[in-house]
Amino acid sequence: MADTYTALSGGVATTNGGLGGGAYASSDNVGAFTPSNAAGLVQKAYDRLVEFALRSQPLLRSVADKRPAQQAMPGSSVVLQIYTDLAQATTALSEQVDPDATAIGTPSQVTVTLNEYGNASLVTRKLQLFSLADVDPAIADIIAFNMADSIDEVAQTALRAGTNVYYGGAATSTATVTSGMALTSALVRKTVAKLRAGKAVPRKGSMYWAAVHPEVSHDLRAETGAGGWRIPHEYQANDAIWAGEIGEYEGAFFVESPRLYNATDGASSARVFRSFFAGKQALAEAVAEEPHVVIGPVTDKLMRFRPIGWYGVLGFSVYRQAALYRIETGSSINPT
Repeated sequence: MADTYTALSGGVATTNGGLGGGAYASSDNVGAFTPSNAAGLVQKAYDRLVEFALRSQPLLRSVADKRPAQQAMPGSSVVLQIYTDLAQATTALSEQVDPDATAIGTPSQVTVTLNEYGNASLVTRKLQLFSLADVDPAIADIIAFNMADSIDEVAQTALRAGTNVYYGGAATSTATVTSGMALTSALVRKTVAKLRAGKAVPRKGSMYWAAVHPEVSHDLRAETGAGGWRIPHEYQANDAIWAGEIGEYEGAFFVESPRLYNATDGASSARVFRSFFAGKQALAEAVAEEPHVVIGPVTDKLMRFRPIGWYGVLGFSVYRQAALYRIETGSSINPT
């Protein structure tokens, strides 16, 4: 009679021998099979490729297109200045009268305060020896993304300090915004009109930059009726519908990102989303030391702890208020 093995025991038909000692109830290989301790030979298998968490692409630092051009010296802050133009001279000159001199106005100032930013992690020798995956490249990637992610959030905090703000619906403050007060085409048109009226320079051709959360984009693209987003895209340019993106609309080119700030600080704890519209030189950036990855020294007695992190010294500030607007609205698909 041939020996019969299984994944659970590997026992043979008539004995407790084999790999695990399991046995059939009868010599005819019929009846209940009782496994023994051979299950220890069957183990889990692990994929050595460990994937990264889902990430959103940093994009807000790119708005900072104004930087010091002729910085005089190092300092804890950098003062940027903007000339003021003379008032228009529309009165005709008199042939025999020397016109009065007009004083040049005092330049306005914008101060960018520099701060240190950074993060660090320790990689142990034991982890390197015992890990089933190659952890060094993964940790380097995680540190590098944390650097870009963190600096992008610092830039967004500066953007949120802009003084030009509109609210959805009939709201007059963040605390009065409800989930039903969505971003509308009328708000987009109004904001772009204010940017043009304020002489803000467009960022791409004649278009201003607009950043919105995907859940804000949803409501804008769902808007129907005259003057709304959807009707012209249904009948003329429906590629944007198939792609599920706003594209260029009402004088702005839209980018969508889940990293746009939102919080439950509206009416009855409604979630309020911040959207940004900007022209050139809306945000200024000053850098004393560009953020970069740092491999720290191994200083412990047994050389087991290997530090890796990132470090940078920089700051952001709104440079031209007229080139930056913020719209605070709710979203019908994420009310709280």
